[in-house]
Amino acid sequence: MSYSLKPPFSLESARAKVKRAEDAWNTRDPEIVALAYSEDSEWRNRDEFFRGRDAIRAFLYRKWRKELHYKLMKELWSFAENRISVRFEYEWQDAVSGAWFRAHGNEHWEFDSEGLMRVRDMSANDVPISAEERRISLPQN
Repeated sequence: MSYSLKPPFSLESARAKVKRAEDAWNTRDPEIVALAYSEDSEWRNRDEFFRGRDAIRAFLYRKWRKELHYKLMKELWSFAENRISVRFEYEWQDAVSGAWFRAHGNEHWEFDSEGLMRVRDMSANDVPISAEERRISLPQN
């Protein structure tokens, strides 16, 4: 998966960048996802703050051990120069309880000149749902 789209972003390139991010995250492969971020990328993910690809990989491995059957939908919200904001929803099943959730949130991204994300600021809320209420998740192995 290539992340060659570089700022400044047009509507077309911002949409393409969001779609590539969605596709990468839906692989649930931390090694693939981490390639989109600069070596010293700064993250806020809910109440966690960390920096760097190694920390990103560790976070994602931990995340997807807990959040089974993860399926994500991202939508471009806004963009300017080297920044993109998205809204998202994703659904997942808790590995311990078996309960299903839908997360609703937004992310604000800032990119370096090579098109790697150097800042990711994410806020989200989880809503319990029943398995029958899923609208974007399909069971995955």
